[in-house]
Amino acid sequence: MTKEQWGALQGDLCKTVGQNSYATWLEPLTFESADTDGVLRLSAPTSFFCTYVTQNYGDLLLSKVARVNPGIRRIAISAASMRKAPAPKPATVEAPQPVAARKDLPGAPLDARFTFDRFIVGKPNELAHAAAKRVAEGGQVTFNPLFLYGGVGLGKTHLMHAIAWELRERSPELTVLYLSAEQFMYRFVQSLRERKMLDFKEMFRSVDILMVDDVQFIAGKDSTQEEFFHTFNALVDQNKQIIISADRAPDEIKDLENRIRSRLQSGLVVDLHPTDYELRLGILQSKVETYREHYPRLEIADGVLEFLAHRISTNVRVLEGALTRLFAFASLVGKPIDMDLVQDSLSDVLRASERKISIDEIQRKVAEHYNIRLSDMVGPKRVRNFARPRQVAMYLCKQLTSRSLPEIGRRFGGRDHTTVMHGVKRIEELRQQDGQIDEDVELLRRALEA
Repeated sequence: MTKEQWGALQGDLCKTVGQNSYATWLEPLTFESADTDGVLRLSAPTSFFCTYVTQNYGDLLLSKVARVNPGIRRIAISAASMRKAPAPKPATVEAPQPVAARKDLPGAPLDARFTFDRFIVGKPNELAHAAAKRVAEGGQVTFNPLFLYGGVGLGKTHLMHAIAWELRERSPELTVLYLSAEQFMYRFVQSLRERKMLDFKEMFRSVDILMVDDVQFIAGKDSTQEEFFHTFNALVDQNKQIIISADRAPDEIKDLENRIRSRLQSGLVVDLHPTDYELRLGILQSKVETYREHYPRLEIADGVLEFLAHRISTNVRVLEGALTRLFAFASLVGKPIDMDLVQDSLSDVLRASERKISIDEIQRKVAEHYNIRLSDMVGPKRVRNFARPRQVAMYLCKQLTSRSLPEIGRRFGGRDHTTVMHGVKRIEELRQQDGQIDEDVELLRRALEA
């Protein structure tokens, strides 16, 4: 491995981990040597830098390096300050120590995927996104703290990481500390045991921006709450920005001290609402564009993304995981991503996320919408006035329930599953050709999901 080969890898590394992660963690690494015993030696600005890069990017680095030079079997990263002093060299040759690296504190690692440009904005989260962007711009503190709350998989942690990345890029001179409430508690307890409370207080009260994720975990921990309260006050008194997230609003967190609850409510409290269909579809479409880089030849049938956005509504992580599984499964078996593959590979996910909408409910809604009697919809008459609503109801049963085609057929007057299949296919075709049918189906779907 040569210095030139290491330099040639930089573009690939940047593309793999993203510009922000690369600039923060990998660009500051300096090539030192490649020993004949298969060890590539790199240097980093600080010992914390070494530990973080080794734990979070070690396997990636070794994989990339081994492709260029198979003789490299291990990567050793040491802090620049810990190496033996070299012979005098021109100042321009010395690897500079980035300001951001000197200011880093041992917080939780940031996910390179969680940036603002990868956050899909919709009505349920637009206020939280706007507030996060405002804080990430730095400058004068306008609301303190910023408190983000919402259920699992709605984007709280994504926004927290995005704020941290943006602040590090815009204001590298600031000390940004991001960690979970559990990590705050662990370090507090550790400092008590080791009698290093002064070090703990100095570290947390010297930051410019403190970010604590999932603050509900300190509820009921009296000593931790006490220290958190004093840390909170000290930072606010210094006009330092605090950003907090939780799974519920401050006044809904059980066993949280009233004085802390009051402090958390003194800033801007923003709710991330459950995602709607349009936002979920946008997230899926964005993910597909990302996956195209790795699976350029895979085809996705019409209606698959729409189906997933309809059926998996409670958790974005589950939604994204389902799409990941689809792409992986399709690439392994060499099949296109169609509804058959969705049913085969996501049966467990679809069962868990079933909307609990019944066939009876769908039949009643459709009959009311088209102003026909329920008995006519499920009866034997084939006149158009009854046949088209019947097909719409069959289509919605297929889309919004996990019932099989034979079972749906039985609920429509004992019809054969091929009749149901024909009805579903006919409505799929008409939605592309007839704007009124498409509008009817969408209106009925929204009414049933409301």
